[in-house]
Amino acid sequence: MKPEFSPGKNIAIKTPAHEYDSVVRFYSEVLGFKPLTHSDPGQFDSVCFAFGDKVLWVDRIEGLSQAEVWLEITSSDVQAAQKYLEQTGCSIRNEIEQLPDSLDGFWLSSPSNIIHLVTEE
Repeated sequence: MKPEFSPGKNIAIKTPAHEYDSVVRFYSEVLGFKPLTHSDPGQFDSVCFAFGDKVLWVDRIEGLSQAEVWLEITSSDVQAAQKYLEQTGCSIRNEIEQLPDSLDGFWLSSPSNIIHLVTEE
């Protein structure tokens, strides 16, 4: 049985360290997006912005050569979703970033190499 998937609430722009300040300034000063506070700063610098009904994360990543956009999708059954996606030939990419122990989810790469965080609804 195919699991159901829905768009998540998070969009992340993984930003090279040398571009981070200008990207944050673009969203905060040029576009005037309102920064949000977040309780788990994680393993790198990040700023969150309200982006309609989504949260836009701008993450500073050392050693990255160009920006990447990562998306979140949700499923009512994360384990079934991962099994289904593996069976359809999708690439599970859990090695790219450690998830908090409290988060039930996994990393997935689309055929065009867009990273998706799959989490429980």
